[in-house]
Amino acid sequence: MTSFDTSPQLNVWRALLALAVVFVMLATTGWTALRNHRGPTALEASISAWEHGRIDGHRLPDAQAAPARLARFFASLGEWQRTSLARRYPLAVGNMNGAPVGLRYFANRSALHEARTVERERMHDKRLSPSGQREAARRMHHYDSLLAPGRHILAFDPAGSGKVAEVFGNLNRADRVSVVVPGVDTELVTFERSERKYSAPVGMAESLYEAERTTSPDTRTAVIAWADYTSPSGLGMEAATATRAQHGAVRLNALLGALPGKSPVSLFCHSYGSVVCGLAAGTLPARVTDIAVAGSPGMRADSAARLDTSAHVWAMRDGDDWIQDVPYLEVGGLGHGADPVSTGFGARVLSARGAQGHSGYFVPGTESLRNFAEIGVGAYRTVACADTDDTCRADLSGATAAGRA
Repeated sequence: MTSFDTSPQLNVWRALLALAVVFVMLATTGWTALRNHRGPTALEASISAWEHGRIDGHRLPDAQAAPARLARFFASLGEWQRTSLARRYPLAVGNMNGAPVGLRYFANRSALHEARTVERERMHDKRLSPSGQREAARRMHHYDSLLAPGRHILAFDPAGSGKVAEVFGNLNRADRVSVVVPGVDTELVTFERSERKYSAPVGMAESLYEAERTTSPDTRTAVIAWADYTSPSGLGMEAATATRAQHGAVRLNALLGALPGKSPVSLFCHSYGSVVCGLAAGTLPARVTDIAVAGSPGMRADSAARLDTSAHVWAMRDGDDWIQDVPYLEVGGLGHGADPVSTGFGARVLSARGAQGHSGYFVPGTESLRNFAEIGVGAYRTVACADTDDTCRADLSGATAAGRA
């Protein structure tokens, strides 16, 4: 829910929850939403081509094979062979969990160049309406930005509203990895913003990366801006249900299971992104040590214990965040359950001082960002709790104390 800072939309949530019974009745009587079939997407076409491809006379492995299997396959190839595959199947390789990180960066640059060419042609396509041509221009502008030198695109899919993930830092050499999971209205054209920079995934991740480096200069960190799922658009029915979050949780766990190395991983989940993290929690890899949520509408669980995870569960909410007024319950599939900052939920509640509403948790200089950074580098003993008796740090005496600890 990164696009909203005020509360006018809260009545939408209340109305949707009031319609829960109607929703259930419609769902159980065969009501469906129909979508026009438009053929395979560019990513699907690339994967299909991969599935029929060969190298040195041998068939290529299943693109959906386990990351370890794909990693062994790529390790068995020479550099020229790997590069050749990335050029022939850029979207398939660029989104392939198990492919070497550097090769994915290379493949996604190739895919971005191809996507930019498509949008350039669409800009001048007379069959499109003026608004369609303007949309093509917007997308081409964002592709240009993603192609800027030094950017590391870990995933990219131009279909629909678009999906993308970007890495800050060296993912292969990181001592600790952080993953930022954003909320609604996250798509290609909102992946980064010049205005309200820190409400967009790139701004969030870049800010967290710089804060972690400041907190612990000797800790090699990497931060992933992860917008590689289809988030709800606005605060309508999709945002009040878990359908998009369920698909996102599967994709998030697929990413986490394929990260290189064995360094600890922390998740930082904003707004609807905390629903994604809550649903992913029970099947997270053991290396995920922390789940920290901010501005959460709920995590689809009655308590932190019900998340069924060994990771520390942290929560924060700014006093001016409008999300505190949503109904924290789940009825007929609508709503996302208990309030993560409530005493009964059992999360470690952090201070969010200075966060400035729903979209300001990653703004430099805020205590919310400093807390996130200290969790990201494992400096648990110096996080600032929301209460005065420091209960959020209880039973963490054996935790890693990096940075200022």
